[in-house]
Amino acid sequence: MDLYHHTYQSPVGPLGLTGTDDHIIEILFEPRTLVTMQTLPDIFRQCIEELDAYFAGSSRTFGFHMQQSGTPFQQTVWQQLLTIPYGTTISYMQLAKQINNPKSIRAVGAANGSNHLPIVVPCHRVIGSNGSLTGFGGGIWRKKWLLEHEWKHKYGTQELF
Repeated sequence: MDLYHHTYQSPVGPLGLTGTDDHIIEILFEPRTLVTMQTLPDIFRQCIEELDAYFAGSSRTFGFHMQQSGTPFQQTVWQQLLTIPYGTTISYMQLAKQINNPKSIRAVGAANGSNHLPIVVPCHRVIGSNGSLTGFGGGIWRKKWLLEHEWKHKYGTQELF
């Protein structure tokens, strides 16, 4: 299985895309090296088009094939992240309750932090119970930017935090 790498220039900085011929497996904030491949599998073109539409505010969902490896617990958390509506936030506690494991708040946080497909699997939509922007592998400023971007395109205003 060949792995392909490409750097996508986004409003929140370069994103490193990694994938195969059929699916994207990773989106990295601040990739170590910038890669521009001339020939990319169609899945990359679809991913890039969907990221462009998301950042333009004209799309709220992603449909390209993606796959990430993880434990069954992590997979459960990541699947639940996909149900959080665009422009909406929930707390780590709410997420733990939604997977019927209210005592797993820390494990939910760890699984959230292990998400290799940020933005697309919207881990940025999970916040602290007190409404604070806590923990985000891309940096709190990116989490704030993503949430305000979604808020602006959903409700017409950008000031959220």
